[in-house]
Amino acid sequence: MRRPPSTHWTAGVRLLATGLYRQSRYTMGWLWRYSQVADGVAISRNLRLPMPDGVTLATDHYRPKAQGAFPTILIRTPYGRGGLLGMRLATMARQFAARGYHVICQDVRGCFDSGGRFDPFVQELADGQATLEWIARQRWFNGAVGLWGSSYVGYTQWATAVSGSSFVKAIVPAVTRSDVNLLAEETFPLDLTLRWSMIMDTLLDDGQLSRWQRLNRLANRREQERRLASGFAHLPLGTADAAATGRPIPFYRAWHEHIHTRSAYWQSVDLSRRIASVAAPAHFVSGWYDVFLDGLLRDFALLRAAGRSPYLTIGPWRHVDPDCQQEAFHQGLPWFGTHLKGQPGHLRPYPVRLFVMGAGEWRDLDAWPPPAQTTPYYLHAGGRLALATLARDDPADHYLYDPANPTPNLGGPLLALDAGPVDNRFLEARPDVLTYTTPPLTADVEIIGPVQLVIFVYSSLEHTDFFGRLCDLYPDGRSINLCDGLIRVQPGRGERQPDGSLRLVIDMVATAHRFLKGHAIRLQVSSGAHPRFARNLGTGEPYSHSTRAVAAEQTIYHDAAHPSAVILPVTGDCHFSK
Repeated sequence: MRRPPSTHWTAGVRLLATGLYRQSRYTMGWLWRYSQVADGVAISRNLRLPMPDGVTLATDHYRPKAQGAFPTILIRTPYGRGGLLGMRLATMARQFAARGYHVICQDVRGCFDSGGRFDPFVQELADGQATLEWIARQRWFNGAVGLWGSSYVGYTQWATAVSGSSFVKAIVPAVTRSDVNLLAEETFPLDLTLRWSMIMDTLLDDGQLSRWQRLNRLANRREQERRLASGFAHLPLGTADAAATGRPIPFYRAWHEHIHTRSAYWQSVDLSRRIASVAAPAHFVSGWYDVFLDGLLRDFALLRAAGRSPYLTIGPWRHVDPDCQQEAFHQGLPWFGTHLKGQPGHLRPYPVRLFVMGAGEWRDLDAWPPPAQTTPYYLHAGGRLALATLARDDPADHYLYDPANPTPNLGGPLLALDAGPVDNRFLEARPDVLTYTTPPLTADVEIIGPVQLVIFVYSSLEHTDFFGRLCDLYPDGRSINLCDGLIRVQPGRGERQPDGSLRLVIDMVATAHRFLKGHAIRLQVSSGAHPRFARNLGTGEPYSHSTRAVAAEQTIYHDAAHPSAVILPVTGDCHFSK
């Protein structure tokens, strides 16, 4: 007699099915919306493009069946030209082709059908250049190339664009940045690096995992978080990959062998010093909760400083938000129509378009950041935040940060699906999190632009972290995060004061938000956001190898001699009772 399935088995199947449904429902909806793809598209699959060292890269060529010269759009991806993660990209490639483009969609080196070894970022300069040269030799090439894609695919855009080729006429970098040195920064982004490493290790598995295991790791959110939790808790960080996946991941280990941004390894893949030379018009697309927003805004500023005229679109999106990728596609259509086909009248009149959260509306602007009144909101005793000047004897606040029980992260810019705006009340109830809040606003307050926290602190340790987060406090008690930032303190960092305290400036990236009447502005101060940032163990030892942890006694000053304040870019008057 057949034995009924175990409770664990049926629960696992149910969880996996739920995960697959959540992952695919938007994709299927998007595919349904674009189901009427023009029939006049031909596809040549699995072409083998030779690189100078003999490695061949698998490439699909989408093209209009109609005869004539058409521009080319190049997409180079590590996520597959089809399958679970590449299905939407393949659909977009076909959509571009249906609108009169040759589309070259390529697996980067070491991924899926391409040869060689996947060493993230390292080969993209050379391989992007070689792919451009291959395109230029084709009889169907008309001399114009556009680059398109999100995240890592956005980095491959920069790697191709900085080649200096005159063929590159336009780019659309989305949720990406030209420098990836953040992977080696002292505030090591643990969630981003370990999660992405596990995803790529699973996608590129060489047969050690069964199909069920691969699918379970990618689509079963609970299983993914369970495995990652083992890695997040593991010390030292340099071997956290094996704790999460059961085996070492070569590129994750390589990153931990080069833990300083000054190393030749990271300098070779930092493209930020070269993008000012990119003449191709760029349209940046990102979200207020994207993990790479700070880098993308720096890239935008670099092009502006070089005399270019880039466009910028930022919505209320997370890094993995399908709406963001869809927006990049929709912005690419007029961008390529203008710069690849020479069809005027496609571009919007204003170069910057932002979604103002809270107001729930889009705003067209001449520039980023827009004019704003830089306004300090001072921290006061009793957890108050106000425009009022500080008292001379306002008592300081204290808390203990213990790396053995690190302050957790909640929402915000993550690669995980639970990124974005969330209710922070659970976090704010912890004894190692301080909050400072205005009284309820008597009128709307709108901010658009970079946010900073200037804070005067003292720590019992020379090596420690301080984290600031801006939130919108709703009348019903919800505290919704907007933007945040962390600084890693070490000897020589910060401005030492005569009394021994330290003045720190924490960049909290940027936002666009309207605090509505009756809401309040809230600031969080803590010393960690684990596992988004690797916890500071307090010893100053290299994070890749350290296992010893020391707790830090933290003091936050806010008096006339120590004017701690969050600096907001206010676009209108601030009205609330002091």
